[in-house]
Amino acid sequence: MAEIQHQDTPETALVDNRDEEDVEVLDEAEEDIPYTYSITSYGADYPVDSLIKRMESRDIAVPAFDWVSNEDTEVVGFQREYVWTKPKADKFIESLLLGLPVPGIFLVKEATGRLLVLDGHQRLHTLHAYYKGVIKGREYRLENVQKRFVGMRYKDLDMEERRRLDDSIIHATVIRQDDPKEDQSSIYIIFERLNTGGVNLQPQEIRVALYHGELVRVLKSLNEERAWRKLYGKKSKRLKDMEMILRFLAFYYRFDQYRSPMKDFLNRYMAENRDLGRQSEAELRKIFCKTTSVLSSVLGRRAFRPKRAVNAAVVDSLMTGVAKCLRFGEIKDAEQFRRRYRSLLENQEYVAATETGTSQEASVRARMRLAKDAFADIT
Repeated sequence: MAEIQHQDTPETALVDNRDEEDVEVLDEAEEDIPYTYSITSYGADYPVDSLIKRMESRDIAVPAFDWVSNEDTEVVGFQREYVWTKPKADKFIESLLLGLPVPGIFLVKEATGRLLVLDGHQRLHTLHAYYKGVIKGREYRLENVQKRFVGMRYKDLDMEERRRLDDSIIHATVIRQDDPKEDQSSIYIIFERLNTGGVNLQPQEIRVALYHGELVRVLKSLNEERAWRKLYGKKSKRLKDMEMILRFLAFYYRFDQYRSPMKDFLNRYMAENRDLGRQSEAELRKIFCKTTSVLSSVLGRRAFRPKRAVNAAVVDSLMTGVAKCLRFGEIKDAEQFRRRYRSLLENQEYVAATETGTSQEASVRARMRLAKDAFADIT
């Protein structure tokens, strides 16, 4: 593809000032997953110092606030930024010092026995920060509290106060999905519905926390690829760009298994290839990079934007159609490719399948068929 050159057009230039969330709302955010589950749950009371020790040993894993690896280079994932204000954090610590009850947390018991924090990570992060003496990069001293605690770090507390904090009890509800066994779909729904930290989680933010593993690491790496960044634009703080990559891979490898709702389809692909048991990193990288290289070189920033914003249905169908075409060899006729692309975007059936009801099975089948046919015989 080195001989193909792309020149920005006035239409392309319109997108240069787009913000990082310049992507059309995804249908899956409003979908329900219609299943019945078998779930085991029980209560457990943890002293605060025990929670801190378990977090340190990663027996309790708080989905990371940034990309973090442990000693085995396992990516734990990305959930959301720490959103509590300093006064709120201080009041939480003060409540424990005063012996007052505090809200409980929800934990998910994974197959390994490790506990993943489902709800309560703001509280646990605050506790961990106070014990370590650093919050948001600054020394953690209590400020918005009773006079006797003002300026106190954990190590400044007297023995009685420290013991009271260490021995404070936080109640946990521990959840395990017994059926179905192949994924964590019920936990996803609980995760989606709890959301008490102040910022509603996006579907992909939940997935990378719940299905942390090798596939998450690969998705993060692919999200950094230059051709992809040229196509998508600025990185999304809410992981919408990473979700577009997941949609492409899920449709490319298991389109024939698609059943709505979309979020369940994506959850199941994340679960089944969580540790790259179905497709290897090399395989995923090869098809993704070949496809984005062609689209970036021939169409540039306009590829995913039939109007102004990134259209998720255009992304998944265009990339899947082009990727299937590339299985039969390189695309050398750039002008023919552009004509086919323009013709596809003018096809009213394709427009309908990418603008309304985009997660419905009929719409998915229609746009995938039309995109595949559009580029089927390009040489």
